[in-house]
Amino acid sequence: MGIAASELCRYVIRPTLTYLGCHNPTAESLLLGIAASQSELGSALHDRRGHGLYSITEPRHRALWDEYLALDPDRASLVRGLASQHAFLSAPQLELTVNLRYATAIAWLLVEQHRSALPAPGDVLGMARIWKEIFHPQGRLRDFTQAWQSCAPSIKQAIC
Repeated sequence: MGIAASELCRYVIRPTLTYLGCHNPTAESLLLGIAASQSELGSALHDRRGHGLYSITEPRHRALWDEYLALDPDRASLVRGLASQHAFLSAPQLELTVNLRYATAIAWLLVEQHRSALPAPGDVLGMARIWKEIFHPQGRLRDFTQAWQSCAPSIKQAIC
């Protein structure tokens, strides 16, 4: 059993997006759907696909820092502020597994890095395309839509 979608949204996703200055309901829905698709909302936090709620691989994590955040020191400092003081320096990928706000920030920045526009609110297929493009290229769109629909009542409650 994973984290309740409403609590994940209320206590992790929404505050993280607000902290990053990019909160909106579509971003919340997208991140909840990605977490549902990648880890069943935290039921499995580490597998062969990656680390944490969003199953982010170590190479993707490093590349985001090296190719995106390194170009924006203020944004990098903001994200670094979410990470643990000492653990980040010795095992940054571990932050993706144990630090939900940090993992959420990294997941959002992967979206931000690759997409200039989000789909319309409620466009689950549009969100599925983003998930497939960025998080799971081998995945099927229906995998995302089914995961999203399985927690849709909780997602709608969390976002409303």
